[in-house]
Amino acid sequence: MVLGLDLPPRVYGEQQVPCIFIFGDSMADNGNNNGLVTKAKANYQPYGIDFPTGATGRMIITAEFLGFNDSIKPFAIANGRDILEGVNYASGAAGIREETGQQQGDRISMDRQLQNHQTIVSRIANMLGNDSATKSYLAKCIYLVGMGSNDYVNNYYMPKFYTTSLEYAPEQYAIVLIQQFSLQLRTLYGLGARKVALDGLGLLGCTPKELATYGTNGSSCVQFINDEVQFFNDRLRLLVDELNSNLTNANFIYVNTSGILSTDPALAGFRVVGAPCCEVGSSDGLGTCLSLKAPCLNRAEYVFWDAFHPTEAVNIITATRSYNARSPFDAYPVDIYSLAQL
Repeated sequence: MVLGLDLPPRVYGEQQVPCIFIFGDSMADNGNNNGLVTKAKANYQPYGIDFPTGATGRMIITAEFLGFNDSIKPFAIANGRDILEGVNYASGAAGIREETGQQQGDRISMDRQLQNHQTIVSRIANMLGNDSATKSYLAKCIYLVGMGSNDYVNNYYMPKFYTTSLEYAPEQYAIVLIQQFSLQLRTLYGLGARKVALDGLGLLGCTPKELATYGTNGSSCVQFINDEVQFFNDRLRLLVDELNSNLTNANFIYVNTSGILSTDPALAGFRVVGAPCCEVGSSDGLGTCLSLKAPCLNRAEYVFWDAFHPTEAVNIITATRSYNARSPFDAYPVDIYSLAQL
């Protein structure tokens, strides 16, 4: 598969759905962690160096594709009628499991993001006046969910802080995660969600942090990590079928993030694959950019911004192909554009 940097042939002027709700981790957090006691923050330079007017990220780009000109407000500051356009609940270091990421400080787990969403749904119901109107409104919205990466990089692969790798073999761990995630997604459905895009996990074994930690024996990635994470992705795709079959009017889709990125990066113009664009700390284990240190100048040629997160160039690729799939492997059973039209 060829990544490609061209944008999808769609017109973005008009909103395709009334609102977007975002659940996730640091890949989508646009301010919820700023007020928390945590190391998992990106509210300092060089983060946002090219985007002084707002946050970026794959889900933020997807919102733009869906016709939203302004960034979806983070739960931390969302109020008034702004919530009718959606809310971003994402929190850096958050995971499916409650304990995930706790070594970094506070974070808003998936369970707590759902609690925050319940609060927002109640506020929307008060605005719209009755349950019927609220259910009809929420059923038209898009829900973008990207969870699970931290359950590996900030849990399973950190035996110094967590016992999960001792308690579960890789395939068992994926099963346990999907079982809990399934319950959480059913809760989301119970709160009115009907159009839900689930991001599969990316190639975690290719991040600079894991490369530095485990080495590669001559390959470009830590293959055992990618193989173990694929257990989760395979079951997540199956979960989509299960939820769509068992929940009335449910439309869940799976975004094949790792598949979209499984190609020779040089084909998409990337020259630097295994190193971060910014200078990262070596002692804190976070893999985040050092404050006020100048990043690389040729950012479009780097796959990774810091030791974990992709650059904007990569985010554009994954957002583009999840919104407008180039092949049936990019999104299943439909892409986000088609999901919005349902």
